[in-house]
Amino acid sequence: MTVISDIRRPQYTIADAPLSWRHWWITAVAALGQMIGTAVATVAGVIIPLMALTTTYAHMSSWVQGLIGAADLIGIMVGSLVFGRLSDRYGYLLFFRLCPGIVLASSVCAVLVPDVTVLVICLFFCGFGIGGEYSLDSDYTSELMPDRYKLLMLGMVKTGAAVGNILGAALSFLLISRWTAPDWSHLMWIIAAIAALMLLSRIYFFESPKWLSCHGRQAEAQSALHSLLGPDVAISTSASHSSAPSRPVPHTTGKKSDFYTEFRNQIVLSGIPWSCEGLGVYGIGVFIPVLVMALGIGHDSPDATGLQDVARSVLTTLWISCIILPGFLIGIWLCMKKVRIVILQSACFWACAVSLVALLLSYHMHWPVWISLISFMAFELFLNIGPHLVTYLLPPRIYPLEVRGRGTGIAAAIGKAGAVAGVFLVPLLLKAGGGVTVLAFSAGIMAIGAAVTSIFGRRVKELS
Repeated sequence: MTVISDIRRPQYTIADAPLSWRHWWITAVAALGQMIGTAVATVAGVIIPLMALTTTYAHMSSWVQGLIGAADLIGIMVGSLVFGRLSDRYGYLLFFRLCPGIVLASSVCAVLVPDVTVLVICLFFCGFGIGGEYSLDSDYTSELMPDRYKLLMLGMVKTGAAVGNILGAALSFLLISRWTAPDWSHLMWIIAAIAALMLLSRIYFFESPKWLSCHGRQAEAQSALHSLLGPDVAISTSASHSSAPSRPVPHTTGKKSDFYTEFRNQIVLSGIPWSCEGLGVYGIGVFIPVLVMALGIGHDSPDATGLQDVARSVLTTLWISCIILPGFLIGIWLCMKKVRIVILQSACFWACAVSLVALLLSYHMHWPVWISLISFMAFELFLNIGPHLVTYLLPPRIYPLEVRGRGTGIAAAIGKAGAVAGVFLVPLLLKAGGGVTVLAFSAGIMAIGAAVTSIFGRRVKELS
């Protein structure tokens, strides 16, 4: 007796399939990786002023503050390179599950051993796990979404970063507002909870069908695709009518030097602007609570305790962070309207620079606090309409499939190198020249990001 499901032929390919709840499930699972990345940075930024309230770390140096803020970013930089290349060779699924496990173990360790050295090490390993997410999230999403909705769904994955900012700030505020002592290590429970949710969501998940197909494993590829998107979808028309194995595609284009030579324009276009964006998202983002107090944007009270001052700065950080999600949504809408993403990124980099100049003038000229707040929010808005969104969308569109994991990993690593530099520099610049120096330096970096995007965006062709 013949089983009907055995003779049922797929009606669609991945490229032309209708959007279903399965696509939204994949997007939601991938978005958790972006969410935890910004949540860690936000929580680290809150931990720094909390530690300064304790007797042990009351005189913490700018270098130590920078190290705490940069530890997870250094981990992301290393993890992006390691997991990006490993996933091209060994597949996505193993590392898609391993990464949240690393983050979970590291964050729990940071809670149980409240020491600055242990915190730095644990934040590094949190970042190491998150580094894999920056490659795998975009790879899974870009390979499984219909062409018509690919930009939309990639954008929805990236909105997880906005949710991470908001969630990290909101939960930190709720905890701090109820404390009588600065129990800073307990904030890492926030990260542990998100990592546990990520791990649970990936227990019932499958290998990338396109990766399997690319390596000649057609039967496994179609089986994985049926499990992910249902029996009506095939990898391609030819794949649905033939079981003959295709010739495996090599996972590199040749020698190591050949990759960097062949894709040098792609590396610059996807990496350098991501590095500039990293200064804004992390260099400024991690220290928003500190900058809010330094620029006088928070509502200080002369009789407030140190813990209350930190809580108020975190609340202001929460309000600033709330503009990030509308920024992502506007950016996604513009991308769906076929605005070229390199033009969008360049224009928004310039808008970020102008917003920082306005914030600098407001601080220097002692303008009303609401002008400073609006300027800060405008910076965050344009940063997320363009650079923060586009730097995530761009690598999968400019690297071919066989080197996509590696290319995306390199881009993320370069981006996090800029973020690390920014996180180290911000406290040093604050100490050396105050808020004016930080804002002037950051505005210059945004202008560099705009110029590089404009120049190299004309040299690189986008792929489907």
